[in-house]
This record gives sequence, structure tokens and C-alpha cells, in this order.
Amino acid sequence: MSHPLIVIGAGLAGWTTIREFRKLDPDTAVTLITADSGDFYAKPTLSNAFAQQRGPSQLVTTPAARMAETLKVTLLAHTEVLAIDPAQNLVRTGQGELTYRDLVLATGAHAIRLSLAGDAAEQVLSVNSLDDFAAFHARLLAERAPEAAKARVLIMGAGLIGCEFANDLAGTGHPVQLVDPASAPIAALLPAQASAELKDALTGLGVQWHFGTTVTAVDQANAGDTASGAMHVTLANGQSLEADLVLSAIGLRANTTLPLAAGLQCERGVLVDACLRTSQPHIYALGDNAQYAGQDWDLATSAPLSGGRTLPYVMPIMNAAKALAATLTGTRTELVFPLMPVGIKTPALPIVVAPPAPGMAGEWHSTSPGIWQFRDPDDQVRGFVLTGTQTNQRMAQSKLVVL
Repeated sequence: MSHPLIVIGAGLAGWTTIREFRKLDPDTAVTLITADSGDFYAKPTLSNAFAQQRGPSQLVTTPAARMAETLKVTLLAHTEVLAIDPAQNLVRTGQGELTYRDLVLATGAHAIRLSLAGDAAEQVLSVNSLDDFAAFHARLLAERAPEAAKARVLIMGAGLIGCEFANDLAGTGHPVQLVDPASAPIAALLPAQASAELKDALTGLGVQWHFGTTVTAVDQANAGDTASGAMHVTLANGQSLEADLVLSAIGLRANTTLPLAAGLQCERGVLVDACLRTSQPHIYALGDNAQYAGQDWDLATSAPLSGGRTLPYVMPIMNAAKALAATLTGTRTELVFPLMPVGIKTPALPIVVAPPAPGMAGEWHSTSPGIWQFRDPDDQVRGFVLTGTQTNQRMAQSKLVVL
């Protein structure tokens, strides 16, 4: 009996790889190992669920059992992977050992946690999974007196996810404060004028901003009183704020503990080549835990790969899964990313951004209200940002971009 394809991780990357693999190979045994239930859901829906009045169970689009049955998968849910042994093609789990033909790492990323002072620092939440959202949802909607105002939320991080949550929460009546060391929202992706437009739009919903500073401590507002949930938040600039919940949205870090222990080369993520191969034979990676180097390993010299980029968005995962499935079924397929504009879920100001490649020289230019193009020194369009009603120009602007 041949050994199965094993996939670790039941997020979008894991399930999509299996779905694409099954289109090409309906028979090879596939085992999926996941630390959670394995239920399928769209991770981007976590940051706009309140506006849609959807709870955790309503975000599940397909239960794990149905996914496993449809795709003919042996599902090991709530199972911890303890180690990977590349020399023996072996995965050690809390349920025993499994031997693989090929192994796919789709373990995603974890929320970055800052070291904060204060007796309520451990109560700071992050939302990076359905289980995280369930905990946040329960805390936010905890039973309160009918006349009480909605819970006050302080968000650490005014990046893409922080702003999406701010829009979702403020739009449903929650007082929201955003704290970020930058000088504007989503400053890493947007031209200054677009950031200013977003700031004004969210301010219109009641969002309060605290730029140029960070959170240093989170304490119970009343010492020893955990029942009320009220928190006293201290900023680096000396300012004090009050909140009922503190949500950290300062970014993600690839899950590389297992790969590193198995001897795989990692930088900001697990380094993969153009065919998504890691530095160990028969082990592949994609999704939030991968760093796409875009070149092949030099198997003759074992020279390490370096550089590349992490891409924590939906479209890169979909493209990577399709290419990887072809490679896993015997057709070597290099991953070539197309232009992949990202829609930012801030209904107060809809935004579409197609960022230039990291480190690319150039400047943002406003071509008309709501449209910015990133132009390189040769005046070629390398990216764009659209806001408001101009988001309907997505296809037209995409045709202008030189990859």
C-alpha cells in the first residue's frame, strides 16, 4: 500500500490544495491533520461578521466531515503535530506516527503578541482563526444590562485588519479607538491621501485615533475586579484610555517552529522555490507560513535560497494551491503570480489596492479623484489604489500594470 499525501493545516491553503489535487487525482490517499475542527470557513469574513450579524457557527460554510467525505480525505481533527522527520518521511502526532509520500505544510501564521505590562495584559485578544473569533464574539456580546452601552473596543494596530475590524465594530455601534505607531491608517500600503480619506471616513463612524504611540500596559480599571471587564490602557506617550476589550491587530508571523525543528530553511516563513518545494525532499509549503523565493533550489550545491516575499492574502493561496496540485500529481509547475488586487473591507470607504513589489523604486501619483498609480522611474505603472466609487475601475487599472 502506497503512503498518502499528508497535509498539515485545515485553513484555506490546506483545503484548497486538496480540492485542486482531487481534480487531478481522485484516487491517491490523502490525510489532513489539523489542531482545530477542520471546518471550512473564509478567514476574511472574520473582520466583517458583526455588520452581517453572523456569529461563529454562521461563518462555517462547510463542516469538516462533509469536506472530508466529498474530497475522500482521512481527517485527523484536534490532532497536534509533534515533529516531522524528513529522513524517514514521517510525521509524529499525538495520535501516533504517519508516513507520507509527500507532505504539504499549510500551517498558516500566528498573531504577533507584544509583551505588555499590567494585570489585564493576558486578556488582550487577537482574531486569527474561527476559534479566536468565537472567543472575541463571546466577550464582546457578553450579557449586559439592557440600558448599558455597547462594549468599548481599543484596537492595537491601524493596518488592514485593524481598520476592517474598526469599521465593522464602529458601524454596529461600538465605540472604537485605534492605536498605531504610524501617522496614518494602512500607511504601509496606501498613498498618504488615500490614508487620509480612510481616516476621515472611519472618524465619521466615531472611531478615535491615537497615532505615533503604542500600548505599554493593560490593567483592570478597578484593581482585582475582573467581573466588570473594564480596562485601563496606558500608552507610550503617557496617555490613559478606557476600554472593555483590547484587540491586538499588529500583524502575523509565520508558523515555523515545526519546519525549523525538522531542518527546513526558514526566514520570514518557510522558504519555498518556484515549485513550492522546501529545502527537504517531498515537503512543500504554501499560504501564510510560506516565503515565496520565486527561484529553484540548486540541488547540486545545496546553496540556500534567500529573499522572496510572504503573501497573506486569498488570491496568492488560490494560485499557489493550483500550481502545487499539478506538481504533486507529476506535472512540474512553477508558480507565477498574476496581478492580485486586494479589496479592503472598509465599507465607510471601499478600497482596492494592488501594491507594487516590495522595495520597488517609484512614487504614487494621483491621476483623478479616488485613483492613484505607483509609477517606477521609467514611468511604468507598477501598482494602483482605488477608493470609493472608483473601485469599479479595478479591471481597467489592472490592464495598465506592468508585472
